[in-house]
Amino acid sequence: MFARLLLKVLGGSRGRLSVALVAVISGAAVISALLNLNLDVERKLSQEFRLLGANLVVSAGAGSGSAMADSTGTATAQQPALMGEKAVMEAIDGVPKSDAVAAAPFLYVVARSAGRPVVVAGTWLNQTRALEPTWKLAGEPVSSREDAEHCLVGRNVASQFHLAPGGGIDLTYFGRTAHLTVSGVVDSGGPGDNQVFVNLPVAQSLAALPDKIELVQLSAGGNSEEIGAYATRLGVALPGAEVRPIRQVSQAEGSLLNRTRLLIVSMVLLILVLTALCVLATMSALSIERREDVGLMKALGGSISRILALFLSEVGVLAAGGGLIGCFAGLALSRWMGQRVFGAAITPRWEVFPLTIGLMVLVAVAGALPLRLLGRIKPAVILRGE
Repeated sequence: MFARLLLKVLGGSRGRLSVALVAVISGAAVISALLNLNLDVERKLSQEFRLLGANLVVSAGAGSGSAMADSTGTATAQQPALMGEKAVMEAIDGVPKSDAVAAAPFLYVVARSAGRPVVVAGTWLNQTRALEPTWKLAGEPVSSREDAEHCLVGRNVASQFHLAPGGGIDLTYFGRTAHLTVSGVVDSGGPGDNQVFVNLPVAQSLAALPDKIELVQLSAGGNSEEIGAYATRLGVALPGAEVRPIRQVSQAEGSLLNRTRLLIVSMVLLILVLTALCVLATMSALSIERREDVGLMKALGGSISRILALFLSEVGVLAAGGGLIGCFAGLALSRWMGQRVFGAAITPRWEVFPLTIGLMVLVAVAGALPLRLLGRIKPAVILRGE
């Protein structure tokens, strides 16, 4: 009997109930899309921030440097402490990784070309695309770390020395000279525009520092906690080295993630409030329309608790059905948001379905509070037509 009454109630007042249903579906669609985005935003932001390049640096402990000179023999600055390339890279390779990690060692030399000083960065040139994905390269990349004949030059260096891909450059350091062919010109938008990039053996040969490096740059995947745990493991594997994050990247990632989540939570709360208000307005109107029905049911012996249970069940079914439809619409909306914001689809999270439906039911029941006024209706008054 209760189920039949419930179906009859749902079949009546279709106009007003359809308004509440549309509000529930719309709210559920937006909320499920935002919840999907919130659950996936950390991974998406981590992927986006990997495009900024390295986020970890491994260097030797401070305080053990020595005076550094340029190729004329003039002291210029304090040289950073050096580390053994083979030992450091083997230790890094042996540390468990939570996600893909690109790494490359670096050795810097202030050499001279055509009588003018130029900063030479020795590294693994085949890793530059992974560590610096935003670089714009005119020419060809250097695909082998053993290539001792080709180099990449920053755009300012290319302009200063009138270089282009295919041209040659001579680098001199304390009587040692390297003759290199320019493979490409780099536009990094940063310090790399003023440097010449060579493979690490070339810089080590110029500086007469075989198997020596100054630092290692790493681009580690994962969220901030995973990257922090990876940095801790690196510090344990390299007790004499200093492992530190690049603060501009890590701080920006954490700040943007927190602000994005705050915005999502605020939007979810706002939509819940608006949905509750819409249901509240609909239920207020329905409670006035159903005064006669309630009076008749009470006159026939129906208890107010069963009458309220009937109408609350109506609201619950309405909210559950609208929430389910809205969740499927939210999946499409979340995919669209992912394409527009991150250029990739948001991964559907099925745990969002019960959460969204539960929120819609709670909001709808909260919005049905005017139904409590039905308990004050007196059957005698209704039957007299007053």
